[in-house]
Amino acid sequence: MSVTAASGTESALGRRDMLVVFAGLLLAMFVSALDQTIMATALPTIAGDLGGLSQLTWVVTVYVLAAAATTPVWGKLSDQFGRRGLLRAAVVTFLAGSALSGVAQHLGELIAFRTVQGVGAGGVMTVAMATVGDIVAPRERGRYQGYIQSVFVLASVAGPLLGGVFVDHLSWRWVFYVNVPIGVAALALLRRQPAPPARRAARVDYAGAGLLAAAVSAALLVTVWGGDRYAWGSPEILGLVVAALALVAAFGWQERRAAEPVLPLRLFRDRVFVVVAVGAFLATLSLFAAIVFMPLFFQFVTGATATTSGLLVIPMLLASTASTIASGRIMTRTGRYKIFPVIGFALMCLGLALLSTVDSGRGPAIGYLVVFGLGFGLTTQVLVVAIQNAVDRREIGTATASTNLFRALGGSLGVAVYGAAFSAGLRHWLPRHLPGGATGIDAHGIQAGPDRIRALPTAVQHGIAASVADALHAVFLTAAPVAALGFLVVLFLREHPLRTVITRPGG
Repeated sequence: MSVTAASGTESALGRRDMLVVFAGLLLAMFVSALDQTIMATALPTIAGDLGGLSQLTWVVTVYVLAAAATTPVWGKLSDQFGRRGLLRAAVVTFLAGSALSGVAQHLGELIAFRTVQGVGAGGVMTVAMATVGDIVAPRERGRYQGYIQSVFVLASVAGPLLGGVFVDHLSWRWVFYVNVPIGVAALALLRRQPAPPARRAARVDYAGAGLLAAAVSAALLVTVWGGDRYAWGSPEILGLVVAALALVAAFGWQERRAAEPVLPLRLFRDRVFVVVAVGAFLATLSLFAAIVFMPLFFQFVTGATATTSGLLVIPMLLASTASTIASGRIMTRTGRYKIFPVIGFALMCLGLALLSTVDSGRGPAIGYLVVFGLGFGLTTQVLVVAIQNAVDRREIGTATASTNLFRALGGSLGVAVYGAAFSAGLRHWLPRHLPGGATGIDAHGIQAGPDRIRALPTAVQHGIAASVADALHAVFLTAAPVAALGFLVVLFLREHPLRTVITRPGG
């Protein structure tokens, strides 16, 4: 077996070149993550400018669908043909979608261009994270995961703020244009990424890629539309469920016969892969209870503005970054990692259970969010290191992409499940907390926005605040067992000592 302290599938990198390439990877991941958060403050303005309010949700939905559905394909292709060319193609695709979105003249065009952008984003995240596995040895990788986590935190904070600045002082089109200079800078830094060695001719499993993309899209549409656009028992949702199951079955049949399967089924016989995939799914499923619904608590229960509610979540994100960095440094010194997701899921479960007890105070809520954030930071990035350390070097891209796919599925399902729990809680508590004579206030009206609530009588506002707080208790009591299940799952994680060098594939 041949080894190198530099890149595995690529030619060797000196430390300076490695840091330059890593900086390019961070910029690429930043611009992709930024686009998931910067849209929030611009959507109302886009609707007013381009019209088509009823279709506005598709501006977000098609991006998520395209990114998730193509993620496994990008990962597999990067394993087959090398990550240098695939990463550039992904960044260029993302930038093209961004530029075209910025010049869209009607909502149909914007939706089409956002699809292109989503395809590129799926590749940027997957291939960039797999490239980290190429240029940083597993023993050192935990330390670098802290920088990656910092990028996501920065994007989470900067996105809504930049979106507001662009909408107020320039144009909503700049939420797309801003991606271009950042992406070009990333491409410039990535020029030092070495070219892959000569590879044997590879057969692309186009049928498997298409079936997997269709299956993922159908599954995500169930969670996006279920309980919102269509009732859970409606023919549309049931039809999508049947279609998703049929497509998964067809995909499994195709992968068993394909020479180069997009997602080799043998990976599911690897206990580390299964534990990491399920763990990533449950961690992201737990995360969305906090990241989506705590801003509602701050706005409806404590009276914070939308901007302030976003700022109040920052301590959780900073705690997550701090624990990621700390665990990475300990992993670098010891070569051990299993303990971190075990502690992480325990803290996430504790944080969610504590959040279910909060009624009004911001201080306790922020403190409990910090507990959750510390746990989350010990979990997801460590799981990425675990899977990249365990699988064959030739399948790092595929394994990383699969982890990202399960994250996407967890996030989408989280929004659906917790949204249903929240709506059910509001339907239960509103009649009990609203004063007599208050009419025309239902779960749908409350979720339309806090501005409407502030115009109501004080007694009604207090009743709504109490109802939202009690409904959120149900959300967090639903999420806490999810994190507890994650704790049980990662107990079965098989710990392989982290390698101090990068092995060449086939060695």
